[in-house]
Amino acid sequence: MNSKNHLNVRKLAIIGVLGAISTVLGMTPLGFIPVGPTRATIMHIPVIIGAIMEGPVVGGFVGLIFGLFSMFQAVTNPTPVSFVFLNPLVSLVPRVLIGIFSYYVYSFLSNLGSKKTKGILYLLWIGIIGYLSYGIYKGVVNSESIWIILMNVGLIILTLGIAYLTLFKFKNASFDLIIPSIVGTMTNTLGVLSLIYIFYAERFVEALGGDTTLAGKVIFGIGLTNGIPETIIAIIIVTSVVGALKGKTKNRGE
Repeated sequence: MNSKNHLNVRKLAIIGVLGAISTVLGMTPLGFIPVGPTRATIMHIPVIIGAIMEGPVVGGFVGLIFGLFSMFQAVTNPTPVSFVFLNPLVSLVPRVLIGIFSYYVYSFLSNLGSKKTKGILYLLWIGIIGYLSYGIYKGVVNSESIWIILMNVGLIILTLGIAYLTLFKFKNASFDLIIPSIVGTMTNTLGVLSLIYIFYAERFVEALGGDTTLAGKVIFGIGLTNGIPETIIAIIIVTSVVGALKGKTKNRGE
C-alpha cells in the first residue's frame, strides 16, 4: 500500500516538474531555438521524456499541461495565428497524444531488439530522403520556385544530418529512444498542423499572408521545415537526458 502511494506521489511530482519545465520553456526564448531560417520548439520534449521514463499517464498529463499553456498563450500573448490554439482539439489533443504514442512506441521497440529497430531507422531515413528527392524532381519538372527546390535540398541535408547522428554519433545510445523521439515530435508537429488544416486552412494561411489557394502546400511546408529541425533537437536531448537518468536508476539498483 505504501509503495503504491509512493509511486503515485512520485508520478504526480514528475508531472508537476516536467509541466513546469514546459511552461518555463514557453515563456522564455529557450522554448524556441533558431535552426537556420526556422525556429524549432522543444516544448514537446519534456512530454516525451516523461512518457518514456514513467509511462503514458505521466506523458499524457505533461502533454495536457503543454496544451493548456498553448491556450493560455493564445489568450494572453496573441499573434495573428493564435486563434487556432483557442480550439482545444488543436492545442490539447495532439499534445496529450505525444505522451501516449511515445510511450507505446518505446515499449514496442524495447521488446523488438536493437537489430530490428535499427532496420526500421534505415527505412525511415530512406523514405524521408526519397520523398524529398521526389519533391525536388517535381519542382524541376514543373518549373516551380527555386526557393521550393532549395528548401527540399536543405531538408535532405538536415535529414542526412539526423541519420548520421543517430547511426554513428549515437551508436552507443539505445535506438529504442531515438524512434520515440521522432514519433513524439511528428505527433506534435503533424498533429497540430493537420487539425489546423481541417478547421482553419484558408484563414490560417491568410493570417500568415500566404496564398489561400495553396493552403495545403503552405501548411505541409511548415510541417517539413519545422518538423525536421525539431526532430534533430529532440533526438539529441531525449537520448542524452533519458540515457543519463536510466543509467543513474540502474546504478542505484545495483
